[in-house]
Amino acid sequence: MRKITCKGENLLEKELKGSFNFFNKEINKNKKSKGYGLIRDKSKIALEIASIASVGYGLASLVIGVERKWISYPNAYERAKRTLDTFLNNMEETNGFFYHFINMETAKREWNSEVSIIDTAIFICGAILVGEYFKGQVKQKADKLYKNINWSWYLDKKTNQFYMGYSKEKGFFGHWDMYAEQLMLYILAVASPTFPVEVSTYDDFEKPVGNYKGIKDIIYTYCGTLFTYQYSHVWIDFRNRKDKNGINWFENSTKATLANRKYCIENSKKYKTFGKNSWGLTACIGPKGYSGGFGAMPALSMLEENDGTISPSGVAGSIVFTPKLSIQALEYYYNHFPKLWCQYGFKDAYNLDGQKPWYSQECIGIDKGISMLMIENYLSGLIWKYFMKNQYVIKGLEKLNIRQETKEVEKV
Repeated sequence: MRKITCKGENLLEKELKGSFNFFNKEINKNKKSKGYGLIRDKSKIALEIASIASVGYGLASLVIGVERKWISYPNAYERAKRTLDTFLNNMEETNGFFYHFINMETAKREWNSEVSIIDTAIFICGAILVGEYFKGQVKQKADKLYKNINWSWYLDKKTNQFYMGYSKEKGFFGHWDMYAEQLMLYILAVASPTFPVEVSTYDDFEKPVGNYKGIKDIIYTYCGTLFTYQYSHVWIDFRNRKDKNGINWFENSTKATLANRKYCIENSKKYKTFGKNSWGLTACIGPKGYSGGFGAMPALSMLEENDGTISPSGVAGSIVFTPKLSIQALEYYYNHFPKLWCQYGFKDAYNLDGQKPWYSQECIGIDKGISMLMIENYLSGLIWKYFMKNQYVIKGLEKLNIRQETKEVEKV
């Protein structure tokens, strides 16, 4: 067992720097390449495959890096500008939307991946952030990319819901028909100066409500996986805000996070990995590969994907909702499981429920991204500070009538 050498904010800063290193190293820095600025979907991958969501988080890492003096302002500005040029000039796109996975060298589609609305949104949130931070040409390019997105094209007019995906082989498929990580879509889409959608799209996705072990009135996601309660919140500061129906999305994520922890405690006899300091069920790599189905109650699914796998990104990405409990869990991981640590901070996941303990050998960009940005928001509010300055974000919140209150946020 490793002796505790790092805890509290020191551990958070250690994980923050490790996550920054992922985005600083797993990136195409060849200025002659069409894929300059593209960032790997995950480390140790044999192929040169990037994800556009990983690039969105990587852009945000530049803001953190400058503020913490891990990268110079001129170098970060240049990287942000050139990365946005890659998306403006070299990337395959459809109506302003980009493919989920792309080749890091050619900037072309990989794995027959879909034209992804949610991953485009994560990327464009990163672009908006660096635009607000660096200003100048970076902001001009970010604004152009945002204005190029034809949100109405991705909307099913019959249901007034966004489709889940699109590919040229099979057209549109699925729907964002219930609450998940997509809140950012409505804020960005209703505020678009070029291709807006109606405010009613925010009203027309289902918001199922459930309880779990005394935690009441949770608007829950399909399988109760934590990233769905985190991804929009990393950019948009929902603290002390309610919509016209009285929904406080920040409080909702706090309750869902507490339910996730309670579920892990309640099932600690079934899964050896689970416990009061080992919780945070979220999408991650498990012993059988990547799964988006690791989750907790309340949920629509039967949680059949659960096998004992826990990802540190689940608690790190929840730190703004449950800071004390998240820090306790991160200290537990660091102190008890040295094999869970690498040059990029915490590896993606671990599982104690097989014949022998299993540890992921990889780090996933989106999991390092949610950990990095949420930790920074907890420590300084940096991401919220600049993202919330954007005129379109302000306009989107106003149009959706998501209004500021004065209530203080309780730290759990």
